[in-house]
Amino acid sequence: MSDFDIQVPAAFDPFADAKAEDSGAGSKEYVHIRVQQRNGRKSLTTVQGLKKEFSYNKILKDLKKEFCCNGTVVQDPELGQVIQLQGDQRKNVSTFLVQAGIVKKEHIKMHGF
Repeated sequence: MSDFDIQVPAAFDPFADAKAEDSGAGSKEYVHIRVQQRNGRKSLTTVQGLKKEFSYNKILKDLKKEFCCNGTVVQDPELGQVIQLQGDQRKNVSTFLVQAGIVKKEHIKMHGF
């Protein structure tokens, strides 16, 4: 038996199932709601993955009016259009999108701390 007959097990990848499940940040079947920490106590909520036939500006206008916060629509070359809102609005945005009938609850993924 030579030294080359020994089989080394493959390295374990703990994120293999996550990569298979999410085929990237801009996967089309899920709406991703994330929070990003800015400086100090400030934070930013981003919403991506909405269908292209929706008017992002109208959704943003309703979100801003409902939650009394400011926001904008940003065009990202990889992710497409992304809605940004001031503050941690993850739960509020999630319930708003479900109640408005824009997306089903099982198609929303919330990320963040």
